[in-house]
Amino acid sequence: MKAIPPYQAKLAAPFGVLGIRCTQDVLVGIDFLAPDTALQPPGDGLSRKVCEQLMAYFANPDFRFNLPLQLNGTAHQSKVWRAMCAIPCGHTRQYGALAKELASSARAVGQACGANPVPIVIPCHRVVSKVGLGGFANHREGSTLDIKRWLLAHEGAI
Repeated sequence: MKAIPPYQAKLAAPFGVLGIRCTQDVLVGIDFLAPDTALQPPGDGLSRKVCEQLMAYFANPDFRFNLPLQLNGTAHQSKVWRAMCAIPCGHTRQYGALAKELASSARAVGQACGANPVPIVIPCHRVVSKVGLGGFANHREGSTLDIKRWLLAHEGAI
């Protein structure tokens, strides 16, 4: 199993703190950290670029990310992540509709959303249930869903 790199930056976001994980040339992870987590300035050029692009998104939800990514997922997860990237800003798709499009199940789509290593950049927050928000980052309640609400409101989807 590959070692998880330490954070190269901890960025203040409107809803808390984001932990940024990069190797020298690719973004490998974004984690939602507690709001009281100590900030950490970017440690290299790529983490600086990731932080700049995240801040550009927070200023303008129509901002389009252009970052080198390393996504270590299954073939199904990769297919779901590509489909999520096709959901336009300000719009949502239901787990079931995405599943039908991908010849999958809503549960499998939800699991792929939860396994997304780079939330926000790959907009898993745009996938919702038919009766509400659904889950987010492997949580079905609590402050993590508040982040999903914030992201969707920021984009004008709710």
